[in-house]
Amino acid sequence: MDIDFPLVLVVLTFVTGAVWLADIAFLRKRRLAGAEQGGQVDESADEFEDREPWLVDISRSFFPVLAVVLVLRSFLIEPFQIPSGSMLPTLEVGDFILVNKYAYGLRLPVAGTKIVEIGDPERGDVMVFRYPEDGTTNYIKRVVGLPGDHIRYRNKQLFINDEPVPRDFVARLPPMERWREQLGEVEHDLYLTMGRVSGSGEGEWVVPEGHYFVMGDNRDNSNDSRFWGTVPDEMVVGKAFAIWMHWKSLTSLPSFDRVGGIQ
Repeated sequence: MDIDFPLVLVVLTFVTGAVWLADIAFLRKRRLAGAEQGGQVDESADEFEDREPWLVDISRSFFPVLAVVLVLRSFLIEPFQIPSGSMLPTLEVGDFILVNKYAYGLRLPVAGTKIVEIGDPERGDVMVFRYPEDGTTNYIKRVVGLPGDHIRYRNKQLFINDEPVPRDFVARLPPMERWREQLGEVEHDLYLTMGRVSGSGEGEWVVPEGHYFVMGDNRDNSNDSRFWGTVPDEMVVGKAFAIWMHWKSLTSLPSFDRVGGIQ
């Protein structure tokens, strides 16, 4: 079962904050009054704090840390790990990446409702979003189509508004071919599987308002908008901008050879 970490973080922050606030406003005064009635008014501050209930002590210790983590993850930067090869060669399995949470506007944690407009996804961005079919699983793909675009994919060639997207052949790396594609202002590499027909990945789509069409850079090995549709704006999480570590598995050592920006 997948754990909804943002929801857990919000709940823990709220609970520990509420307990700490309740202690400051009510409980601590009652304990102090009880100590005075018991003739313990000369008791030191440290001794008095030692008599705190365990829940209050834990909440007072953890709330500031949880609050800082919540703000950082919700509004600034959030780390993710790449679990699949759908974004090869740009991102490899085991890459640890950083995602800019404010590039596309400030959003409420868990709900994802945008509260401050800052910017919108642009063609060519590598975007993290929640999978529209379950609303919880984080996916990462490249933004291909913007609202109103007409997208067509035929014979492994991408067309946007009836114009073929420029690309150049780079190398043959059996069973893959490596190509360099120009999406808007972004130049990036992609993989096409040699000898494989696009099949069900072919088609034509019009991107609705408030939605985005996304595709993986590993074009013949990506579960993306060609198969399940567009990404609504409320499912957008943020823009992936950097790789900070690569660690494929627990049986391998972390590597920093791939540290750098994401194009």
